[in-house]
Amino acid sequence: MIILASASPRRRELLEQIGEEFVVKVSEAEEVKSANSPLELAEKNAKLKALAVAKEHREYPVLGADTIVVLDGKIYGKPKDEQDARQMLKSFSGRVHEVLTGICLVKDEKIYSKTVRTEVTFGEMTEKEIEEYIATKEPMDKAGAYAIQGKAARFIKCINGSFSNVVGLPLHELNELLKEAKLKNRV
Repeated sequence: MIILASASPRRRELLEQIGEEFVVKVSEAEEVKSANSPLELAEKNAKLKALAVAKEHREYPVLGADTIVVLDGKIYGKPKDEQDARQMLKSFSGRVHEVLTGICLVKDEKIYSKTVRTEVTFGEMTEKEIEEYIATKEPMDKAGAYAIQGKAARFIKCINGSFSNVVGLPLHELNELLKEAKLKNRV
């Protein structure tokens, strides 16, 4: 059993997919907005989230995660409004960007963490396609204004790296952290 320090329904679905037993305790940690690099930022925020919940719940290991989207060194979070989503999607059209997810597992006051990077290539999108996608409301609560596992899948030309990372939780790397922390039947 682990505690997931996240309100993300996508992270819950991914943990359910691999049969991991968990409960959700949403972290109230204040995310930092800057670090030496986007990679460091994702890992730092994942640690802050996990540690905040671990202070209150020491009975089980706590998992925190933070996903950010990066293009040309600029970090793209969740869009503020439809115009912001429109600008993000136009920026990604026909280009390659990175999705970084920091994951942190806190067990017995010990910290296990890593950050996973995946390159995502969007095909060219027409303005009409962007407008139709925004009209679905799917982009509004997603980093980078899209869900690779949702309706935006039709715009994704290719990915280089972990698909589950782009969804919000890199499952292979999580499994490696769970093994490193010597949690349940893992070798």
